[in-house]
Amino acid sequence: MAPVLALVGATGAVGTVMIDIINARESVPWGEIRLIASARSAGKKITVRGEELTVVALSPEAFDGVDIAMFDVPDEISAEWAPIAAERGAVAVDNSGAFRMDDDVPLVVPEVNADKVAERPRGIISNPNCTTLSMMAALGALHHEFGLRELVVASYQAVSGAGKEGVDQLYAELSAVAGKEVGVRAGDVRDAITAAGVSIEDSPFPAPLALNVVPSAGSYKGDGWYSEELKVRNESRKILGIPDLKVSATCVRVPVVTTHSLAVHATFEREVTVEEAHKVFAAQPSLVLQDDPANGVFPTPADVVGEEPTYVGRVRQALDFPNTLDFFVCGDNLRKGAALNTYEIAEKLAPEFS
Repeated sequence: MAPVLALVGATGAVGTVMIDIINARESVPWGEIRLIASARSAGKKITVRGEELTVVALSPEAFDGVDIAMFDVPDEISAEWAPIAAERGAVAVDNSGAFRMDDDVPLVVPEVNADKVAERPRGIISNPNCTTLSMMAALGALHHEFGLRELVVASYQAVSGAGKEGVDQLYAELSAVAGKEVGVRAGDVRDAITAAGVSIEDSPFPAPLALNVVPSAGSYKGDGWYSEELKVRNESRKILGIPDLKVSATCVRVPVVTTHSLAVHATFEREVTVEEAHKVFAAQPSLVLQDDPANGVFPTPADVVGEEPTYVGRVRQALDFPNTLDFFVCGDNLRKGAALNTYEIAEKLAPEFS
């Protein structure tokens, strides 16, 4: 019997991307695909692989007969319902932050630590945060060859990481400043936005995003740190299996709709050259190397959005730091950063139920 797959949050932003990914596959291992969402979305019809499926309401009974349940819902929903799915016999693959740092829940990136899918005493597997995930295929491949020791990261995060509200806010702000001579004196961007009737006080961001960057991502956790920065540190340690890895991150929100970028400064135990790094990246199927800076060839979010791989460029040896590489990565935060990695974990699990 082919396994039964359920998608919880099928009508949400990431769930929609998940369905697109499933539809684009040449073949899938599933005998049945079940779509689950909130009661208000129940009854909606969605076409998956040529078959019109009806969304069912989230309930314990919805998981009966399900082998693998992918969760693309807020933390509080996953925290309540992923254990219920596991109790009903499904393996829950969760995209939220509810279980990432639970010692009994593996945090998995298939390219890096696929073996961990078997270590799931709670019947739950967690998907990393999209910021961490955007660099993990590249870092994991380098760590395997050279032994990662220290990591300094600056992220440039798209507004879709803050949900639909973030995207709507950016579009509204861009409309407000379009065609105006602003960005030439302090406060004129804010003035133009508020004059157009766009609220900054109700924005998901603490400052305007149009013509600006904001060094704030996630919630403030004290001592100068935001939650996204702590996630990069803690999740990198867990995924790579380096509990004492030295990590420092600064996460910045930028006026990009979708696709996170990161500038990575990575120090290794062993000497590494740019040529060796290129070979490592080229051998990783989920990475695309674009690295010819003399001719302006390097990844940018505008060229990577909608793509499944992570793109890597600007690879160079740090001038003043031994055994250290600097490089730039871009990854679509709604695809590989969320939906795709969750689905790839489910694919790794599928043979267990065939």
